Amino acid sequence: MAEDINQIVESIVESYDRHQIITKIDRESQPNKSIIVDAIDKLQKIIFPGFFEEKNLKREYIRFYVGELCEDVEYNLNKQIAKAFLCCKKYQEVPSKELKNKTETITNEFMQKIPKIREYLETDVQAAYEGDPAAYSMDEIIYSYPGIYAIMVSRIAHELHLLNVPLIPRIMTEHAHSITGIDIHPGASIGKYFFIDHGTGIVIGETTVIGEHVKIYQGVTLGGLSTSGGQGLKGTKRHPNIEDYVTIYSGASILGGETTIGEGTVIGGNAFVTKSVSANTKVIVKNPELKFKQEV
Repeated sequence: MAEDINQIVESIVESYDRHQIITKIDRESQPNKSIIVDAIDKLQKIIFPGFFEEKNLKREYIRFYVGELCEDVEYNLNKQIAKAFLCCKKYQEVPSKELKNKTETITNEFMQKIPKIREYLETDVQAAYEGDPAAYSMDEIIYSYPGIYAIMVSRIAHELHLLNVPLIPRIMTEHAHSITGIDIHPGASIGKYFFIDHGTGIVIGETTVIGEHVKIYQGVTLGGLSTSGGQGLKGTKRHPNIEDYVTIYSGASILGGETTIGEGTVIGGNAFVTKSVSANTKVIVKNPELKFKQEV
């Protein structure tokens, strides 16, 4: 048995030299996913104070509590951002002092965005409550709706994306994806009062632009017409624009960077849209013919 294990280990270790793409050895600076996820958890407590703590918050201590959380997030996020930059070849030759100043500036700028993130998320909670008759309270939405969690992580990651932070925004949104089944690329731009109902299977691509008061249901794809171009498509507008007050029902696919869904439009379930739609339009898929056969 010991001989077999030794042979297995030797075979695995030899494969490390052959498959360099999926091997990271002797490299000191690698982002730590668990620390990044912990930062999300702490940011959630900052964004929704009183909801996710283990004990009740007292207003007289709130500054100390928030200060401690902010200090923790800023310290750890700064380190992870620095490591993420060092994973990119173009930053590996940057002098350490210059990189240190850059990461500290970015981290500080991100922390200053937290009030804005909270402002947007409050509108998202309001939109969920107003748009879902099954919701009995806004507390219920904050505690339990996967859409709110996915949007929260998306808004956090989007701010880091705008600051040109590599790796970390995608780690964050894919963590939310793994929990909720909602895949929002951190590059997607999303306006206020965004409501995701149910959520499972939703995909929102990198260059999607979503206006305000938009509601989408489970299984919706806001994607590209084709990915056959691979890396050659990087940096191009591949995903649709969704204007204000649009509702997109379950199973619909809206594809293409030149596709715009006009204000006030309703896209019916299972619709496949690859061209722009004018404002205040209803797009409905004609029901297939149903046949009922009585069993004898």
